[in-house]
Amino acid sequence: MIFFRILLTGMFLGITAYTAIASQSYGWDLLTPFFQGLISLTWPGQFHFDFSCYLLLSGLWIMWRNQFSPQSIALGLVASVLGILFFAPYLIWLSFQNSGNIKGILLGKNQST
Repeated sequence: MIFFRILLTGMFLGITAYTAIASQSYGWDLLTPFFQGLISLTWPGQFHFDFSCYLLLSGLWIMWRNQFSPQSIALGLVASVLGILFFAPYLIWLSFQNSGNIKGILLGKNQST
């Protein structure tokens, strides 16, 4: 579990630094280049579409894990937009909340008792 937490921390720090540099160079308009790439039907567009699917899946998992409570719907929507900036700290928090128990991390309230 320690390796998992270190990996997530590295991902969070890496994407935070990358985001800071990109925003200084190009500003905060990330939607225009994202959608331009998406509709271009090129490899960058394919990557954007694939990435969007992963973001949507992570948000839906958070909602499902918490039985689609109002809070989980809000968290899922946030995760679908912020990606690993939200998802890595969330998984680290879950890993401590569940004492490293993978079943608890993955299934949440959906665990059979």
